[in-house]
Amino acid sequence: MVTGAEEVLSRRQLRRAVISATVGTTIEWYDIVLYGLLAGVYFGRLFFPTSDPFAAGMAGFGTLLVSFLARPIGAMIFGHYGDRIGRKGTLIATLLLAGICSFLIGVLPTYGQVGVLAPILLVLLRIGVGMALGGEWGGAVLLTLEWGNRYRRGFWTSWPQTGFALGVALSSLALQLSLLLVGQSSPWVWRLPFLASGVIILVGLYVRLGILETPTFVALLERRRIERFPLLTVIRKQWRELVLTALLRGVEQAPAVLFVAFLLTYGTQFLHFGQRQLALAMTISAVLSVGTIVLSGYLADVYGRKRMYLLATVLMFAFALPYFALLQTAVPARVYLAILLSFPILGFVWGPVASFVAENFTGRLRYSGAAVGSGLAAIIAGPVPIIALALLQHYQSSLPIGVMLMVYAAVSFIAASLVRDRSKQDLTAEYDEREGEREVQPTPSRVTTR
Repeated sequence: MVTGAEEVLSRRQLRRAVISATVGTTIEWYDIVLYGLLAGVYFGRLFFPTSDPFAAGMAGFGTLLVSFLARPIGAMIFGHYGDRIGRKGTLIATLLLAGICSFLIGVLPTYGQVGVLAPILLVLLRIGVGMALGGEWGGAVLLTLEWGNRYRRGFWTSWPQTGFALGVALSSLALQLSLLLVGQSSPWVWRLPFLASGVIILVGLYVRLGILETPTFVALLERRRIERFPLLTVIRKQWRELVLTALLRGVEQAPAVLFVAFLLTYGTQFLHFGQRQLALAMTISAVLSVGTIVLSGYLADVYGRKRMYLLATVLMFAFALPYFALLQTAVPARVYLAILLSFPILGFVWGPVASFVAENFTGRLRYSGAAVGSGLAAIIAGPVPIIALALLQHYQSSLPIGVMLMVYAAVSFIAASLVRDRSKQDLTAEYDEREGEREVQPTPSRVTTR
């Protein structure tokens, strides 16, 4: 029987878990989006100098790809410790690693100052960021999933997903403030936003240190069900879920990279729009997407994760070509319409995916499974801006990029259709035990407001 004191503690920890997880994913996307905003414009020419702007942009996006490729490595390492020593301690480590590497990028010397050492250091820091982020998402989702109310897990796990929107908004705002303070030609214009990430890290640490370990992991400790080698076990027992997770998250990660990193390069260098105007439009769109993320998370509790995710992939499939067709017109009203619609539509994908993915891995393997599956998805999505630039260069049109995005959506639809919907699953049960396959049917009278 749950006492009043335990209920109050649980509510308090849930609030802390939601805030902590959201701050963590915000830092994750702040770094990704900020680097994506700057990669084609600044990092290419400052760290990989060339007279060809296309080659410079490719080099800049190449270092962004490095961080995506490092994610599975970080997912394996931090997933192991997340299932071995707990969610809280592992998430503190990922936060510190990502924050320190991101901050150091802000003080990194350029090619003109130290020569070839500059791109080497940049690549190493991007690897560090990628490894940290490979372990961050899975753990952040688990905090809210395992502290949240059983019947509203879709809703609560959608809040860390708003970190994407907040990361886009904060990074765009930081860049705009930097442009206003020092000007576009100043060598500090790209440094200041990275240095500002230190403030977000301190906030995240303060909140994260006050969280208790999740009830699911505490129960695993009490039952002595901690796996010695969780990564090997999840590969052996839930390899199918790993593969499907990697494939179904493609429609979520690929457009996110295109709508940010590729858009700024395409908009400024090919469509000749102002950087500030594009960043402002992205910021407004990102803020609007918070509503669709949380709404789709709530609807995933009502109608099921699988159904909502499949509908979201169909929506993204339908939006892909119109988005690039509107951009290609170079008409300001149409370009800004495409940008304003992009993130709210993507929000319908982001909302249900956290609970949909995490619930499919059994408790003692959940961190490793969610992290590694998502880390593998980053490999699939990482090359997208490079492929997009190559398609644009070859066809002199952005429409083939829309077709590529439709392919991602189709693959994700097929993968999601093969994943089991565990919306009603008891998370304390181990899925590979027959008695653990009990499914609890929620009734309206049992739904709480927590």
